[in-house]
Amino acid sequence: MRTGFFWDERSFWHAGGNYALTLPVGGLVQPMSAGGLPESPETKRRLKNLLDVTGLIHDLQARSAPAATLDDLVRVHPAAYLHAFKKLSDAGGGELGLRAPFGRGGFELAALSAGLTKGALYSVLNGDTQNAYALSRPPGHHCLPEMPNGFCLLANIAIAVEAALAEGMTDRVAVLDWDVHHGNGTEAIFYDRPEVLTISIHQEYNYPLDTGDAGDRGADAGRGANMNIPLPPGGGHRLYLQAMERLALPALTRFRPDVIIVACGYDAAAIDPLGRMMATADTFRRMTEMVTEAAADLCGGRLVLVHEGGYSEVYVPFCGHAVLQTLSGSAIDAPDPFAETFAARQPLARFDAFAEGVITDLAGFFF
Repeated sequence: MRTGFFWDERSFWHAGGNYALTLPVGGLVQPMSAGGLPESPETKRRLKNLLDVTGLIHDLQARSAPAATLDDLVRVHPAAYLHAFKKLSDAGGGELGLRAPFGRGGFELAALSAGLTKGALYSVLNGDTQNAYALSRPPGHHCLPEMPNGFCLLANIAIAVEAALAEGMTDRVAVLDWDVHHGNGTEAIFYDRPEVLTISIHQEYNYPLDTGDAGDRGADAGRGANMNIPLPPGGGHRLYLQAMERLALPALTRFRPDVIIVACGYDAAAIDPLGRMMATADTFRRMTEMVTEAAADLCGGRLVLVHEGGYSEVYVPFCGHAVLQTLSGSAIDAPDPFAETFAARQPLARFDAFAEGVITDLAGFFF
């Protein structure tokens, strides 16, 4: 079996505070009848359940991994932040940043999530697997070194990358983020670093509202090693494939990494409550095919996908199953029950022309 699948039941036990979607309950914000934060365990648990039901799980190397160590964490996060996080976690939980609440034990669960990401990366770099998927929860791509943000408590991918760099397991890493929200945390951590290429394909000004501009290219020695691809809302399947073909893949080819890591959010999907991008399960399947082929050409097939956002409990499992089927080369399929409906809802030809102009303008800017 060539594909590792890193998951742990305990990661589903992470809990947030008393929220209604992304707003704290209080004043005129009424509690919701079914849960609070959209970053609930159910999207990821139901993905794991679907893998079990179809049998695809048996075509994967399913395992857990140790939590990230303190040495791992302090390469990215200041000791003062980690101390404050641990103290509040032990005291019952709370919130240290923006829209990133946690309950008792949140520190240990976040360290486990980072450990699953590290385990997946190490399995690929060590040659134990050809590629790997980390079902990490809580997510990590918004977390800044000194502040949690947007459901993210520790910077999972950055922690894993810094550990691998420190141990001399790799020299050049590319991080491709196709979560619908800008990967601001990963960008900030590596913004002046030439050995890590960061690419974010995201809905323009979705979240955070003030980051993700195409003009943000990196700084100092890292100038040119950051690429933001902001897309207009409603872009849909074809726009994502164009962004991959004409922007992201050429950037990967120029950089020639040792390993590619994908921040794999599913919130660009058509019925996600926090995105408006109209992607489908087939979009994620095709993007996975593209990046798998790029990894084969550029870095011996070394590829790691790390689960980030995605908040439709109904649809995330089908998107994730399509990705894992593609990664593993399995014949086991979970047909998308929304395929016909979402295909019919794709943007009209006149919007495609507008989207083509967006990609053309960005290509001229970057290349």
